Amino acid sequence: MGPVSAEIDIDAPRERVFAILADLSNRPAFCDHFQREFRLQRIDPVGVGATARFRVEAPFFHFWMESVLETVEAPHLIVERGRGARIDRMPVGTSWELSEAGGGMTEVRVGFWTEPRHHLDRFKDALMPAGWHRRQWRRALERLRGIAEGEDRIERLHVAGASPL
Repeated sequence: MGPVSAEIDIDAPRERVFAILADLSNRPAFCDHFQREFRLQRIDPVGVGATARFRVEAPFFHFWMESVLETVEAPHLIVERGRGARIDRMPVGTSWELSEAGGGMTEVRVGFWTEPRHHLDRFKDALMPAGWHRRQWRRALERLRGIAEGEDRIERLHVAGASPL
């Protein structure tokens, strides 16, 4: 599935929005409507190398996916790479682009894509509704706006058994 994107304007400084996005422990606060069973794979959930694993519940298909923060260029770009589908054989990617939109606003654009290589993954990917993904990312951005503008509270995810030091 080739890049699906959504964008939104948020009435918050770009640095604040970037800080929320660069910390994977915040992700369930605005993506848990389609990413379930979210688990941090590393104690430090911020910056390059931070990793999370979650279950995507798409129509007709439910699969696990892993996402790793590959590029973190404050305060304007975050690129995540990972794998998903059966036995994690399909590469996936997500990019977050932040730009100033004037008047203290931030324009956030998210892109999501898959790179199926196996014939079964290509078949399933063709059946996967891109519109569904677009709607989920649009809803995630609306929820992110509520958090960044201070209307909603962030419940951060923690690694089980990690020392709170």
